[in-house]
Amino acid sequence: MEKFVINGGHPLKGEILVSGAKNSAVAILPATLLLDVPCIIENVPDISDVEICLKILKGLGAEVKPLNQQGDTYWISCRNVSDFYVPYKEAKKMRASYYFLGALLGRCGNARAAMPGGCSLGARPIDQHLKAFEILGAKQLIEDQQSDIVELHAESLRGGNISMDVVSVGATMNAILAAVKAPGITIIENAAKEPHVVDLANFLNYMGANIKGAGTDVIKIEGVKKLMGNAGEGSTVDYRYSIVPDQIEAGTFMVAAAATKGDVIIKGVIPKHLEAITAKLIDCGVNVEELDNMDAIRVSVENKKIFCPTNIKTEPYPGFPTDMQPQMATLLTIANGESSIMENVWEDRFRYVHELRKMGAEINITQNGAVVRGGDLLTGACVNACDLRAGAAMIIAGLMANGCTEITEIQHIERGYADIAKKLRGIGADIVKI
Repeated sequence: MEKFVINGGHPLKGEILVSGAKNSAVAILPATLLLDVPCIIENVPDISDVEICLKILKGLGAEVKPLNQQGDTYWISCRNVSDFYVPYKEAKKMRASYYFLGALLGRCGNARAAMPGGCSLGARPIDQHLKAFEILGAKQLIEDQQSDIVELHAESLRGGNISMDVVSVGATMNAILAAVKAPGITIIENAAKEPHVVDLANFLNYMGANIKGAGTDVIKIEGVKKLMGNAGEGSTVDYRYSIVPDQIEAGTFMVAAAATKGDVIIKGVIPKHLEAITAKLIDCGVNVEELDNMDAIRVSVENKKIFCPTNIKTEPYPGFPTDMQPQMATLLTIANGESSIMENVWEDRFRYVHELRKMGAEINITQNGAVVRGGDLLTGACVNACDLRAGAAMIIAGLMANGCTEITEIQHIERGYADIAKKLRGIGADIVKI
């Protein structure tokens, strides 16, 4: 069994570099199935979800070649892909496996995959995805409600008007994937506006798609016949696209710097993507400074600073991200007063509370969220990373706690954070993986 062991009480100081965005990578890699030419994807995070995506691509017949030792750049060609069955075992390991449905539909009009796996955060309905596919001309071939397999077929996809019943990042991105080569005009209303939605659209546009409005709540797509960049048929140009920085990894490092009362420069970020996180940290009394011309943010806290409580409500972008809620809750355990958290995205996001209580946190679950009563510093304990972001919260808790903390089930953490122990050691953390 692998685990992280942390000796807390060391302020984080120095510079740390953010990896490429997990939520972009797990959509852009399936999107390569739509391309008519090879491409090179840069700034790919070295995480297990990416490893699974690449394994699925290879299983479908794609050529995948790493181009550097860091494992963040890949040459990918899908010219010889003929299969449309996503391997069951791999699909069940990650939530984002559903992006292969949209990409394969867009490529060949057929797709088959298991219902998504990944962290257990409550129900994971894909009804909005299926609604979008149906509007574009696809039909489900498996009607059994008990089946965990989704199989889709379209005689020919076509543009259509898709109005999302709820704002869904996954459904928005899947609709884009399915529609980008569908003849006619597709309009997606009530679309998600997250940075990774924009990143996917930018990648596809770079390769020759016609997508407008990404980053707003209305996206317009004019279907194109081929995606081969601007060089045309027979080109030997290597198309290179770099994935945007991971806003959640950046936010996690921001909170860790604050919680340990450190002084950290977080490099390779897009500060605008972090505005909601920055605002809440400032509410708590943390110093956050955007550094000119460096794509960096500095987070610092005076040693004797007493944090102020704040209230958090998770919302779709540009609101406060649900994926940062456990990390901020951990910081609030040492704020001077009572903070409230309202979770509006995932119904089962508070399983980490049981683990923080082992360390002395006073958190009460309410009907629609939680109340955090700040107090004394946490004490090291043996805790479990019950999901990806809960695991990040446990790391922050261990870094700020008195004594030693052991974190088990760290495979959840490694789904979304590239070599996090090594990165944190580089800014003074006493953390090892054993």
